[in-house]
Amino acid sequence: MKKFLKASLAITSAFVILTGCTSEPAQSDKQQPVASANKSPDNEIFIYTVYPAFYAKEDIWEKQVGQYLKKKFPDLTFKHVQWDNPGRQYKDLIAAGTIPDIVIDNARMNLQRNILKNDLQYDMTDLIKKYNFDTSTLNPAAMTQMKNVTPEGKIYGLPFQLSDFVLFYNKDIFDKFGVDYPKDGMTYDEVYELAKKLTRVEGENTYKGYQQHPGLYMTYNQLSLSPLSLTEDKAEMNTPGWKKEVDNLRRFYEIPANQFTSVDDFPKGKMAMSVHVTEKIVQWYEQNKNLNFDIAAMPSFSDAPGVKAQPNLYSAYITKQSTKKDQAFQVIQYLLSEEMQINFAKEGIIGPLQTQKVQEAFGKNLPQMQGKHTQAIFYGKNAMPPAARASGLTYIDVPVHGVFQPLIFGESKDSVTALRMIEESATKAIQTEKAAQ
Repeated sequence: MKKFLKASLAITSAFVILTGCTSEPAQSDKQQPVASANKSPDNEIFIYTVYPAFYAKEDIWEKQVGQYLKKKFPDLTFKHVQWDNPGRQYKDLIAAGTIPDIVIDNARMNLQRNILKNDLQYDMTDLIKKYNFDTSTLNPAAMTQMKNVTPEGKIYGLPFQLSDFVLFYNKDIFDKFGVDYPKDGMTYDEVYELAKKLTRVEGENTYKGYQQHPGLYMTYNQLSLSPLSLTEDKAEMNTPGWKKEVDNLRRFYEIPANQFTSVDDFPKGKMAMSVHVTEKIVQWYEQNKNLNFDIAAMPSFSDAPGVKAQPNLYSAYITKQSTKKDQAFQVIQYLLSEEMQINFAKEGIIGPLQTQKVQEAFGKNLPQMQGKHTQAIFYGKNAMPPAARASGLTYIDVPVHGVFQPLIFGESKDSVTALRMIEESATKAIQTEKAAQ
């Protein structure tokens, strides 16, 4: 079981299961710029995957990706290496001079600390134009995240896969207490009322009405808030927007008997509602095949109806050092074609291309998803990521999870105090990072 944001988001195991992660890609040390890519055959494309971590299993990679690339590009050969393999971290590949042509990694977590820090980035804008690739067909928020890396809108990567959030609900608990099931499009205010009705203590049984992981909630917040100042080298969380974000969730955990424990307790059968990633549809079914549950769209703020979390995004990058950028781009372009996006969707993978055919194919190869309201996954739209920060500012991964744990849950801090404390500690971390540079 891996810790999903080890350096500064070392939160509970509820965070860990995102797309079957098994170990964490660690932040690499500052490397010297690499002059050239590995001396590989002219027809070989080297693909390096960090996230999604389930591609550590070569049979999964071959089933979902490899076999299709071989058929589509018979004149190319493909070398696939996953971060989990021994001696295959970024620092190992760079030290050996074996730089991949394509890197697939977590966009929010690792673009800054691995792609940019190791000088691997390459602006794909010219290739996008050269091959007439229409980025407007992709998830708008995911594509915006790719463009908002720099103020100039350079495109270092394209969206590859997403891990989105939905509201799980236990039908048996709703039936037991005579409450109507959740529906797509509900607001947090409406779900809060349900949570109050469904949080009960009956003898030795405690039924929790609602659980949502604060770290995920804050990291991919629906209000498009940035924990870092966009113009200065400092954190920026002691604001009305962040207070609104925090107060919205903390009220759920102030319902008597509904204190936060773990969103992953849902399969135990005593939790009415839980917000988590779509991969849990399969995982929780396997944990408790008698669990009578379904899904609805995650709740939204009343003044931003239908807006769900920011994209939890895995992206495909072409490295600066690759000598086969054209071929690499054509591979990525094919992975984003409707044909391949349908193939991914059948395996329960959310892609950035969400045409009607792609949506209709979702989960078709997974018996665990049959009968579930999978259209809830595509309801609404992802919140837009924050705007790009000014050039030259220092990046750190602000531990936004710390607002709730330990400050609110463990130390009973009010929202403003908790936000101010995280802001102050993050600003100090920025100054430390600047001094180290």
